[in-house]
Order: sequence, then C-alpha cells, then structure tokens
Amino acid sequence: MKLSTPLIGRKNEQKILVKALNSSEPEMIAIIGRRRVGKTFLIRSVYDNRIDFELTGVQNHTQSQQLKNFHSLLKAQFGEQNTPQKKPTDWMDAFWQLTSVLEKKDKQEKLVVFLDEISWLATPKSGFLEALGFFWNSWASKQNIVVVLCASAASWMIQKIVYHKGGLHNRITKRIDLQPFTLCETELYLKSRNISADRYQILQLYMAMGGIPHYLKELEAGKSAIQNIDALCFTKGGLLNDEFSKLYPALFDNSTNHILIVRALAQKWKGMTRSELIVATKLPDGGGFSNTLEELISCGFVSDYYPFGKKKKDVLYRLTDEYSLFYLQFIENQRIQEESIWQHLSQTQLYKSWTGYAFESLCLKHIVQLKKALGISGIYAEASSYIHKGNQTEQGIQIDLVLDRKDHTINLFEIKFYSSQWHINKSEATELREKVALFKRLTKTQKQVFLTLVTTFGIKINEQSIGLIDNDLSMDVLFEP
Repeated sequence: MKLSTPLIGRKNEQKILVKALNSSEPEMIAIIGRRRVGKTFLIRSVYDNRIDFELTGVQNHTQSQQLKNFHSLLKAQFGEQNTPQKKPTDWMDAFWQLTSVLEKKDKQEKLVVFLDEISWLATPKSGFLEALGFFWNSWASKQNIVVVLCASAASWMIQKIVYHKGGLHNRITKRIDLQPFTLCETELYLKSRNISADRYQILQLYMAMGGIPHYLKELEAGKSAIQNIDALCFTKGGLLNDEFSKLYPALFDNSTNHILIVRALAQKWKGMTRSELIVATKLPDGGGFSNTLEELISCGFVSDYYPFGKKKKDVLYRLTDEYSLFYLQFIENQRIQEESIWQHLSQTQLYKSWTGYAFESLCLKHIVQLKKALGISGIYAEASSYIHKGNQTEQGIQIDLVLDRKDHTINLFEIKFYSSQWHINKSEATELREKVALFKRLTKTQKQVFLTLVTTFGIKINEQSIGLIDNDLSMDVLFEP
C-alpha cells in the first residue's frame, strides 16, 4: 500500500526500522508515542508492502469482536484458502492460526507482523499478552521475522511490554520513542502539503496545537494561522474543538486524576512542585499519584525541570502539551460560535501572557537547536530555570532558562515573543542588567555569565543593547534540523 503523503523527518527511527528488517536476527520492536503522533504512519511508510500481517485493536470492543476482526483480517491478507475456517476461540488459538499461515510464506524475505493499538487487545483476563509471549518464544524467536508492537498509551507500553514480567520479559530488541514534530519537521511537513506559511505563522500554529502530525494535517492552504486556528479550535465540528475530551480517556484507563493534574498545571504556567500539585488537586499522596504523574511525563504532556541549584525534591512540573494548555485557556470556556473569534481573543492580555509562556515552553523543547546556534553542541550543559522569591527587603527574580555548561560558563536566557524586532528601552535594559547581577550574587557562581536573548525577530541594535546582550537569537535558530 503506497501512502500519498511523504514521510517527513523521523530519520533515526527509519534507520532503526530498516536495520531490523535487514538484520539476521528475529526482532521485536516496541513503538512508543502518544495518540495522533504518527506511529502507524511511520511503520506503514517504512515497511510499506513488506508487512505480511497487520492487526489493529479497536477501543471498547469485546474479546469476541477483536477475535472476529483478527480472523477477518487473516483471511483478507492471506486468502480464504490459506486460512483456518473457524474463528479462533481465544488469543492462544489466534496466534496458532497466525503461525500456520506464516509457515506457508516464503522464508527468504523477512516476515513482518504489525500489531497496532495492542492495549485495546490486551484487556484484563484476555490472555493476549500471554499468547503473544508464547507465540514469540515458541515460534517467532526462531524465525526470520520482525514483530512490531504499538499502542497510543505510552505508559502502558512501557509497563506491560518493555518491562513485562512474563513471557515477553527482555524480549524487546529495539525501542522507538516517537516524539511530536520539531519546528523544522513541522515546516517541512507543511511544505509537503503545499501549505505556504512563514515561520512566525508556524510558531503561532505550533504554540496552539504542537507538532502533532494528525492535527497539522487539518490545516488548510491559503489560510493564515489565525484563520486555521479559528476553523480547527473555535468552530463547531472542528477537530480540536473537543479533542481534549477524547485525548486522555483514549490513553489512560482511569483518566480522571490525569486530567486533574493537567488542569492544575494549566493554572500555574511556571510550574508546581509535587507538594503544591497535591494541594491543588486534593489527590492523596502516594504511589498512585506518582504513577499518574509519571504516565503524564512519559506521554509528553508534562515535563519535569530542576530549578538551578535545587535538589530533587524541588523539581517543578510544567504542562508542556501545547494543545492541552491552549484548550484550557481559550477553547473550553468559549461558548460563542462565530467567525473570527480567535482574531478577537488574540488582542487580549491573556493572549499576550499565553504567547510568552508558550514560546518559552517551545524553546525548552528545542535546547539542541539553541546549543547549535551558540556553537556549543559538543559541550555538556544542564538546562534549568531559576526562581528566587523576593521579600520586603530583597528583590525576586525569575529566569526563563539557564544553561549551566561544563566549560565554566552559564547562559542566562531571556525569551520574548514579539510581532516585530524587540527595541530594548532604558528601563528594560536596567532590569536585565540587575537580573544578571542578582543571579551572580545569589548563586555565588564563579562562572562566566552570558546574557542570551531568544526573540521572534531578534533585537534592534541600539545604545541600550550594546555591551548588554551577549547572544541575540531569533526564531530562525529554532527551525534548524
């Protein structure tokens, strides 16, 4: 089956898949990534007509329905004359049937079996994982074969497949953690779909929906970022108008607590400690809370950051899923369904505050590109934030991003989202100068400190910026591969 849309990016992932196909060993590959990130598309694009059998689990189907679907696909992909006539009675029987039809295939070429959305197949007491383990250990592990396992629930994949304690224990030979598109990949993807958008427009789209291919696929050529956001997010029937209500239940069996944490973090953009989250959500402190938080992190919705100079207990959790934040800030409570609502909202103070945080969050996801722009790709550096709460006698400061480098240097980042060049005035220059001085004094660092700006269009050089700004980076550096 030849796909009409070309595969964008995913270079390392493609190498892993091709290497598995060409190896002389049996391979079992786990593909981990959130809903809509393009896992299925990646497999179909790379393996194309090499897939011998493909099965996709269906959410909320009974085991009997899943087995019926399995049998129908077996007949469709191998022909009725080569397939057992009776529907399998259970998953052990189903894998025996799969083994019997695969045995008839030409063994010169590597066999490829693709099992997608397996968390919906491996329901409690279904016996699916036990049967899959038996299939691998008793037959597949002795064959020239690639078995690809995939599910949207990343945490489920890690717990049930990667760290399986039964027959699949240590059977995964390769693992792919598929991430959303970077800005570079997003730009290439839009070009492949003949969507002409400059980088400022792409930034606005990315801050609202992230680098999720399925979301980006809905964008229409000839429309501005504001028009596309209006159509997708604020129009009844738009893909992202109610995606939030489907997103978490599709990933987690009991998603209520996950949503509570996401909602709490949406109210405090700069992040919350674990203890603050427990107070805000009113959830009990314990292993259950830890697991829920880890699941959100493993799926890419939440990120943990260590404040500069702080210990592990001071780690900050931030909501870094662009769409979830955008939905909770703007879409959820927007009851008016009319054209150009986003045009109106984008003139508000909330919009300005949101763009500042969203752009900052975006920069944190592109540390590799920032290091490349600074010429320090080969130098180890730890990224963190710095917050010092002031009091009646001492000024407080907050620094968006700190890069603590092993070459005895620290970059202090100031991140600003503007619609044009930033013209630094006298008061802003004084504030930046004081921020650097206060950071040096409070941390007592002996390292060289560079003040680094990341803005959309760079700064306008004037007497205030000369001698103050060490590195001036524009949004273009974030679009590097």
